[in-house]
Amino acid sequence: MSVSAPTIEFMSWYTPTPAPPDLSEQLVCGWTAAVEGTHRLVPDGCLDVLYIVGSGIRVCGPETAAWTFSMPPDTDAVGIRLRPGAAAALLHTSIAELRNRRVDFADLFGSAAQRATIGRLDDAPDQTARLDLLEQLARALSARRRDPDPLATHVGSALLRNSWTVGALADAAALTERQLQRRCNDAFGYGPAMLRSILRLQRFMARARQYPSTPLAELAWECGFADQSHLSRECKRFAEQTPTELLASEVPDWHGGAPLFASAQTDRAHVRNIQADDAEVDEESAA
Repeated sequence: MSVSAPTIEFMSWYTPTPAPPDLSEQLVCGWTAAVEGTHRLVPDGCLDVLYIVGSGIRVCGPETAAWTFSMPPDTDAVGIRLRPGAAAALLHTSIAELRNRRVDFADLFGSAAQRATIGRLDDAPDQTARLDLLEQLARALSARRRDPDPLATHVGSALLRNSWTVGALADAAALTERQLQRRCNDAFGYGPAMLRSILRLQRFMARARQYPSTPLAELAWECGFADQSHLSRECKRFAEQTPTELLASEVPDWHGGAPLFASAQTDRAHVRNIQADDAEVDEESAA
């Protein structure tokens, strides 16, 4: 008998907030939290700018494995979660440099900018005001961002909805696999195969969240896994949990139900059509 997905429990200590309309292309959500105890994070392709009262501000890069964190009771934290592929243009850096890393704000923006930003956050009267300050930061970064790679949104949206092979995705985008690999590394922090696996697991959690009575075997098939055993291996790989344990945890609600991409263009033509908007990319400069 197939096992059905369990009911997902919503978190009481963590509150995701929809991104403002003018930041919807850059942010999945904002969030506030009164952290206590130990919590598990699972890779989702996102990058967070995180402020913890009394501890400063960090930029948390994309992860390739689950990790846990612990905080003293009632630690106040606030953050903004950047969409997969959006951060490179905002931060003017290859996201591969931030993979599996949590870096000081000063490492990217300098100590003067860090002091000024932390000063404003420290002086803010409450969590709502702190979140507003981080959203203002996102607007300032967006105003000075470099031109984003048009590949990122299209490839990310395609892989969020379907498990394309790397070769098919490269062919659809009229790129070599080497070019696709290098550009995904810059935009997402890792190549298309890793991105596909991470987004497939996110697709599974989102599907289970939407249809909680669906058997796991059916969810696995619908989300692009070879079978339920493949799903179990990927849950162990990325979450160190079984599918049932993962769905019963707080992990599926980290985004508050918001989609990881502002639009989900999955048709093969949409991927190919990025070439009409994209300048020619030299084999050596492709990323």
